[in-house]
Amino acid sequence: MDYDMDYEALGLKAGIEIHQQLDTREKLFCKCPTLLRDFDEHTGEFQRYLRATESEMGEIDRAAQEEMWQMRRFRYYTYDTTCLVENDDEPPAPMNREALDAALTVAKMLGMTPIRQVHMMRKLVIDGSNTSGFQRTALIAINGQVMEGCRIDTLCLEEEAAQRAGDSAFSLDRLGIPLVEITTAPCMHTPAEVQQAAEHIGMILRSTRSVKRGLGTIRQDVNISIRGGARVEIKGVQELNLIAEVVRREVIRQQHLLTIRDELNTRNASVDETVHDVTSLFSGTGSAILKRAPAVLAVRLRGYGGLVGREIQPRRRLGSEYADYARKCGVGGIFHTDELPAYGITADEVRSLFEHLQADDGDCIVIIAAGREKAECAARQVISRAAYALEGVPEETRRMLEDGSTAYMRPLPGAARMYPETDVLPVIIDTEHWESLVVPELLSGKAEQFADRLGLDPSLARQVAFSERLMIFECAVDAGVKPNLAARTLLGTLTELRRDGVQVENIADDALLQVMLAAEGGRVAKEALPELLRVVATGVPVEDAVSQTATAVTTDDLRAMVRHVLEDRADFIRGRGMAALGAIMGVIMKEVRGSVDGEVVSSVLREEMRSFLEEEKP
Repeated sequence: MDYDMDYEALGLKAGIEIHQQLDTREKLFCKCPTLLRDFDEHTGEFQRYLRATESEMGEIDRAAQEEMWQMRRFRYYTYDTTCLVENDDEPPAPMNREALDAALTVAKMLGMTPIRQVHMMRKLVIDGSNTSGFQRTALIAINGQVMEGCRIDTLCLEEEAAQRAGDSAFSLDRLGIPLVEITTAPCMHTPAEVQQAAEHIGMILRSTRSVKRGLGTIRQDVNISIRGGARVEIKGVQELNLIAEVVRREVIRQQHLLTIRDELNTRNASVDETVHDVTSLFSGTGSAILKRAPAVLAVRLRGYGGLVGREIQPRRRLGSEYADYARKCGVGGIFHTDELPAYGITADEVRSLFEHLQADDGDCIVIIAAGREKAECAARQVISRAAYALEGVPEETRRMLEDGSTAYMRPLPGAARMYPETDVLPVIIDTEHWESLVVPELLSGKAEQFADRLGLDPSLARQVAFSERLMIFECAVDAGVKPNLAARTLLGTLTELRRDGVQVENIADDALLQVMLAAEGGRVAKEALPELLRVVATGVPVEDAVSQTATAVTTDDLRAMVRHVLEDRADFIRGRGMAALGAIMGVIMKEVRGSVDGEVVSSVLREEMRSFLEEEKP
């Protein structure tokens, strides 16, 4: 698909919502630790049905209402590190002040204005991810700036949802971990700007050192629209480098939907709202799917022929959108005549289907095969989505797929989704407390300092500043370890060992510091660091590992070893002279096995080679 687009001419408007877990000792509304567990460690489980509740105005949110079409029974895993609050069997405790202060610090770094009286709200969520059927969230601050010309609207503090543990199963270890939600205005007009804003906000969050790191701890939702299109929210973008691609693909999708709308209107297309029972028509079919279905229903789309099968995103067609809607009713998918004959359905059966529904070549027929109740629900969903095609782009919440394309999740939620939380008291943020919050140095500023003050290569300096091992790097440098040795050990050596299958996560920061100090102090050669760390990762204390790794080699021993190697390779050296130094250096380093510093080996080898070559002169 063509990505060379004039986004300004298309009227692209985009904003982002960033959800970041906070690294607090306790959860937001209970004393449980913010510790993730393996699912097989769960100590108990219970089951629950969830239903949408009416708002204060007597309305039910449309997104929640759609979720209720499937009355699923959810299963929840409990642990010895979770409690009755996560089960929704006990009222929440007062708000975690450590989490509140972390959120306020982020707000201050973004130049925002705090809300003086923080009130908790309930956000209706009945997809199973919250045992209560709602997520607690509070507005903390407003009106900040992420970069020039783009403002941040709100910053909220909320509880993380439960972690999905399988089909209709959730793990309560994650539920209740404090989370900040940062929402920008729709002030970005190119995919690159959206990614740049997300990267900048992510850098500010990591600068606080109050956030969790790793996959799943930060998620980006992207809101996108183009001129003539509609606002679409794309959920769950976890990788920063995919944000621009997600925006590009959504722009393409909306463009294609608008083009299809215009073509449908040119054709005077319409949607037949009659659901036709064609079960008997396929009584002798060879299609395994249709054969085993209790009911086969069909919907006629007048003038849609050739358009339902049109690609609107890479590997996604208009028919894929219809199938997404139909799946909300519990069916596996749909068939449509733009892709038939296929799936065991013959050309004769397609012809009979057109005759039965009195359709012509310009039409498209959608087939749903399932239990009657599910099939009828799915047929109504197809009719609804097909009708949207006559208008253009529906407002939706969508989920990101692996390649950056998206699939329908639910309608955009409305105001009925939010209502007051009556179990949590408001919190006052006084001016004195706000002003006392210390704003940490930005990681981008640290990177510049590491390059200017410590002499690190700018690229290496940035890697160190943005690394999870920033704190141990600073401790090592303060303790006297040379910056380059510390940086390359933490970023290079540990990464290589991890690739080799070494459990480097078993090495505590204190042990890392001791290892680097041993190399800096000459107790072990720098070349011995990989082997030394490999031993420490198995649980051996650092002092014992140093003793095992650092075999004493005196200068006399080294000279004798070098001399032996030179004599053994005399012909090679005579033919090349000092140019053979590099090759011989490699041989010696293998012999000493990292027990002697490379600079010492190089110095002794140069002396001995010059002497050897002098002796060999006629």
